Amino acid sequence: MTSTFLPDERTGPDVDRPPPSATAARGRGRRRAYHWLTAVGFQLPALVLFVVLVLLPILFALYAAFFRWGGFGMPSDYIGTENFTRAFDDPVLLGDLWRCLVLVVLSVALQLPFALATAVLLNQRMRGRAVYRMLFFAPYVLSEAITGVLFSMIFAPGDGLADQILGGVGLDGLGGEWFADPSMVMATLFLVMTWKYFGFHMMLYLAGLQSIPKELTEAALIDGANAWQRFRSVTLPLLAPTLRISVFLSVIGAIQLFDLVWVVTQGGPDHHSETMAVTMFQFGFKRYQVGYASAISVVMFGISLVFALAYQRFVLRRDLEGATTTMRGGGK
Repeated sequence: MTSTFLPDERTGPDVDRPPPSATAARGRGRRRAYHWLTAVGFQLPALVLFVVLVLLPILFALYAAFFRWGGFGMPSDYIGTENFTRAFDDPVLLGDLWRCLVLVVLSVALQLPFALATAVLLNQRMRGRAVYRMLFFAPYVLSEAITGVLFSMIFAPGDGLADQILGGVGLDGLGGEWFADPSMVMATLFLVMTWKYFGFHMMLYLAGLQSIPKELTEAALIDGANAWQRFRSVTLPLLAPTLRISVFLSVIGAIQLFDLVWVVTQGGPDHHSETMAVTMFQFGFKRYQVGYASAISVVMFGISLVFALAYQRFVLRRDLEGATTTMRGGGK
């Protein structure tokens, strides 16, 4: 005779077993805690490095900017905002701001369009385009010190390569003291900067051009659009996010420009090629006025921060919103 149990009649150890839903909830909680601890473990070393090498120096520079300090011991001679008042009354630093603005305008108006035109050209089917891409990108790989020394020799007065080429074509009157003439130094320096950095922006544009679907340009071609119409109405709007990032990097680079200028001119002649970073270095490591140099660094940081936030708010906002929408849509 077979025994029959009702559904709620249980014997043995199964009586004390929790419902399956509670067991699953505890398992999910343990997995969540494990994932959280794993994420913290991976991020903690980077966070420590960021705090020690980035955040603490920024806070200490802000602290030191309120002292008259020579860089030895701890700051003790508190002078309030005198360093900042001195900075904004300093004609050299005001000249640095003007030269920074000039470099930004020249970069956006000349360097970036030149890089874009080169990228469009090298995006076409042509023999040896990989070699050309490598040659145009190679200057960016060189260090600023090597670039500075190289062009110091090229633009050396009299026997430099630039003067010899101009003399060979009968234009020796255009040569001269390229880095020693106050009226020529910024133009020459911008030429060196363009040679050094335009390859980086060219590669950015090439990456953006290669991400544009060919079907769109082919459809415009079928509709009868010529090359300029296809570029203006199809390529350029789709390349706009890359262009905006390129402009942002160019402006931030101009604000923080130091090493190339220091190797080539050290800010001369008579401060005519000096940048904010060079002025900060001069006062901090040459004149041992570290408190004032800290104030200049805080001004540089403030300008960069304000520009970055404003640019993100008013220029990159649509790109960031599109990325957020894509990420949310992909997670559904």
